[in-house]
Amino acid sequence: MNTPHKQNQKGFTIIEVVLVLAIAGLIFLMVFIALPSLQRTQRDTQRKQDLSRISGQMESYKSATRGAIPTTDVSLKTFIQGYLKGSGNTAGTDYVDPQKGNYVFKIGVAPSEPGDISYYPSKNCDGQAAEGVADAGSREYAFTMKLEGQNVPFCVGTTK
Repeated sequence: MNTPHKQNQKGFTIIEVVLVLAIAGLIFLMVFIALPSLQRTQRDTQRKQDLSRISGQMESYKSATRGAIPTTDVSLKTFIQGYLKGSGNTAGTDYVDPQKGNYVFKIGVAPSEPGDISYYPSKNCDGQAAEGVADAGSREYAFTMKLEGQNVPFCVGTTK
C-alpha cells in the first residue's frame, strides 16, 4: 500500500510571520500616535499644578501684607523674589515649565504661548475661562496660562 508520507516540519509559515509583523506594526503605530497627546496632557497637568501653587503663594503674600496684592511690575517682582524664589519677572527653579524653563510673568498681557503666565490684579476668575477675568475688588487677582491642549487660557485666582 502506498500511503502519503507526511512531513513533520517545524517552524512558521511566511504568512504567519507576516501576520505577526503586521499586528506588531499596528501596535507600534497606535503607541506613536497616542504618545504626543499623552505628553501634551502631562505637561498641561504640570502647568495647572504649578499655577495652583503660585496662587497658593499669592494667598500667603496676601496674608503677610494684610490683604494687599501686587499691582505694579515692581511689587510683582517683590512677590516673585520673596515667594517664588526667582529674580525679576522670572520664577525660581521650583516653578519650571516642562518645555521652556522658568515661568515668566507679565501683568495684564494675555498669554500667547503655552507656559506664559499673565497676572491680573483686581480681577478674578469666573470658572476656569479667560473671558471670566473681570473687574473685582482690590484684593482680587487672577493668573492665566495658555495650555497646549486648550484654546482658552486656564485661569486660577480668586473667584466670584
